[in-house]
Amino acid sequence: MDLDLAQVRAFVATADRLHFGQAAEQLAVSQQALSKRIARLESELGVQLFLRGGHAVELTEAGRRFLEPARQTLAQGDRAVAAARHVERPLRIDYWGHLFAPMRTLAPVIDHLARAVAVSVETGPGRDLPGVLDALARTATDVGFGRVHGADGGQGAELAGYAHRLVRLEPVDVVVGDRHRLADRFEARPDELRDSVLWSPAALERLDFYRRFAEHFDISAEAGTANLGIGHFLEQVAADPTRFALVPADLELPDRAHVRSLPLVEPTPLYAWSLLWRAADPHPGVEPLLRAFAELGGRSRWLEYRPGRDWLPAGDVSEVSVTSSTSEDSSN
Repeated sequence: MDLDLAQVRAFVATADRLHFGQAAEQLAVSQQALSKRIARLESELGVQLFLRGGHAVELTEAGRRFLEPARQTLAQGDRAVAAARHVERPLRIDYWGHLFAPMRTLAPVIDHLARAVAVSVETGPGRDLPGVLDALARTATDVGFGRVHGADGGQGAELAGYAHRLVRLEPVDVVVGDRHRLADRFEARPDELRDSVLWSPAALERLDFYRRFAEHFDISAEAGTANLGIGHFLEQVAADPTRFALVPADLELPDRAHVRSLPLVEPTPLYAWSLLWRAADPHPGVEPLLRAFAELGGRSRWLEYRPGRDWLPAGDVSEVSVTSSTSEDSSN
């Protein structure tokens, strides 16, 4: 049989939302037209793709098997149309880890990429790693940029079908209020924070790096109220002399927050930034992006890691080993 891409698109939109009305609205068609397309697709395939009961919609086993190949079929169709029309679609990058200021790393790489090979890039914020994985699965974005915690961080199964590469290890500072007992110091050690409270902008189960830092160094942690931006978050840190936060080294802090940033030493925590993309049929801009990170990161020593003097969560340490092995292989 020849697949009708309009029918396949109707199926994928409905599978993503499990709601016929929302899928029809997304595709700008009537719900009746959407239902007819899916019914014709099911008839031609000879299988039922959805279980329909009242207001609930669920994928059948056949629907679950069909979903990923259907996504790939639509992506290939979009690429075929773009190729025929000589349309070069911009490389879309979604980033997360907003407290650690991802654009500080991403922006110079994008500038370097534009100058070197004239690749057009669009960027946008993603909520978190699961949210960006969902956008990648729906082909709503091409690349994710943030901290990718794999099997050690509970994302092993979700990462199946995706490729990722570590591109930067960024030193992390401690931020304390003016009244904190370490406020007049020039640097601090993680073990000196055990009588303080790690102030988190969200629940720890959502912030894997914060959670693992607190567990490893035996430090208490608490989550703040609604996240209203870096300024509000740092004001909450300054409000209590026992609180501290973790932010990228050299991050410019707002003056009104009444906080100080101190380098952490013995060991220095590192925040691992990675790129994440679909392993099958990646956007043509992925390879130039990887090269741009390698060139700029090589000059800036972004992947420098000193065991014993630096600290990384266990899953991130395994990524450093993989990256080192890859670099050695490519140089031989």
